[in-house]
Amino acid sequence: MQTENEKRNAPVRLMSHLVAGFPDAETSVAVADALVRGGTSILEVQLAFSDPSADGPAIQTASTVALEKGFSTRKGLEIVKRIRERHPETPIYVMTYGSLAFTPGVENFVVACKEAGASACIVPDLPFDGDEGLTEACRKHGLENIPVAAPSMRRERLDALASRGFEYVYAALRAGTTGSETTIDRATLDFIDAVGARGSKVLGGFGIRNGEQSRVLCRHVHAVVAGSVFVNLLLERPGTPEGRAEALAAIEAKARELSGIGG
Repeated sequence: MQTENEKRNAPVRLMSHLVAGFPDAETSVAVADALVRGGTSILEVQLAFSDPSADGPAIQTASTVALEKGFSTRKGLEIVKRIRERHPETPIYVMTYGSLAFTPGVENFVVACKEAGASACIVPDLPFDGDEGLTEACRKHGLENIPVAAPSMRRERLDALASRGFEYVYAALRAGTTGSETTIDRATLDFIDAVGARGSKVLGGFGIRNGEQSRVLCRHVHAVVAGSVFVNLLLERPGTPEGRAEALAAIEAKARELSGIGG
């Protein structure tokens, strides 16, 4: 039996978010490499969108940079494929917004994600009870649709979501957008428990910045999710080769802190 100290120091299952094409295609692949070296168990790769509803300033900026450099869904999925080839043992979840799924047709979008090597889709603005066929298409083609739950949901809807039989549910730990610091309190943990009440594996994120938060949260979720904290490490440094190398080292170190795998 593990002691309390061993439990506190055990590795954390970490799901790390990156934006495909930010700050460029090559660097975004290198970011994935750094995250995996840092102990990331799941990669969440975002396809940039011009009008995101859930992204905070850091990820909005990253998406804008990618779009200004000619990002497209096709190019984003090419990056997903490259990452899959480099890290075949690391599941990749494609995250984006409904418009990018609607444009080619929801089923065509799901097929493209599958062919790129993704194992799941996360589309925050397609709710579980009005997803335009996303769940059906994912099940047909062997992917998971991962709906998003927020603390602002009425308890009846939260219970309905929990009872739908989704393998995974993404729990946004607070209302609003990504990036701002999150306080993990009793209300947060009660919300997480409600999301997973019927057996869904909960992916919990929004505002995770440090190992202390990660260690507290990991006891209540299947995976701890972090994103803006990595994007900011790139935004804070110049786009020179030296700046990029420094940022990648910092990203790996932060992933190690959050995943608890040490130096």
